[in-house]
Amino acid sequence: MIELAENRYGKSRVRLMKVTRHPHGNELREWTVQVLLKGDFHSAHAEGDNSKILATDTMKNTVYSIARNSTATSMEAYAMELADFLLGRNPQVSSAAIRIESAMWKRMTVDGKPHPTTFMHGSGETETTHVERAQAGTFRILSGLDNLVILKTANSGFEGYIKESLTTLKETSDRIFGTAVRAEWHYTKTNIDFDAVRTSVRETMLGIFADHDSKSVQQTLYAMAKSALEAVPEIDEMELAMPNKHCLLVDLSRFGQDNPNEIFVPTDEPHGYIEARVRRTPDAE
Repeated sequence: MIELAENRYGKSRVRLMKVTRHPHGNELREWTVQVLLKGDFHSAHAEGDNSKILATDTMKNTVYSIARNSTATSMEAYAMELADFLLGRNPQVSSAAIRIESAMWKRMTVDGKPHPTTFMHGSGETETTHVERAQAGTFRILSGLDNLVILKTANSGFEGYIKESLTTLKETSDRIFGTAVRAEWHYTKTNIDFDAVRTSVRETMLGIFADHDSKSVQQTLYAMAKSALEAVPEIDEMELAMPNKHCLLVDLSRFGQDNPNEIFVPTDEPHGYIEARVRRTPDAE
């Protein structure tokens, strides 16, 4: 017997830019939105009956319509509004999942002052959120960041690892440590200032990365996640991925020159890849 198992569908890569205008200046947000719905869609798959299908083009239009009337200042709050709207209008939908990526725009500085209506694109870092709710259920919110490229030129080493017949890597107590952080954390509440919490999580992790005397990527990753969980009670779990973007010391001896840890070749392929999930234990409250 053949049966339809889990399925979902929706609209992806919906590009949205919103300008909120104030007398003192404007706010700019650029979001890329994905909508995915689960529900009673058996007849569409098995019989070609689309009577329970909300067109994905309608989902795209809904993204823009909700944005027009929304007063949300965070991705999370907007995603909850969007999910509520879709669930309220579509009883055949069992759950709605909204994923948003936010591009980094920052206010341009002109004559030493932030300009009220002009912006410039920041780094390749993106902010993310994944918001999901079932009919008559509660929200599950996972937020994070991706491609946060950071690097330190001191207080990083790698020693004491396994040496065997295929090992060629030399130990070092002084190396460049570069990575592109991907982080995702779980919120325990929905009625919070998401942007303020996000800033606190991000700044805590960056501070630890900068000051940590790193014996390995693993040790620094854990220290970053642990400190974020200790500093921000509104989250209870964090997953971090930190690829080790290598900077290889150049051998200048054949040119009759020394290289006191100053000249490197940056390379990101192949690279080490480290990830872990760190959580608050139940008895930690």
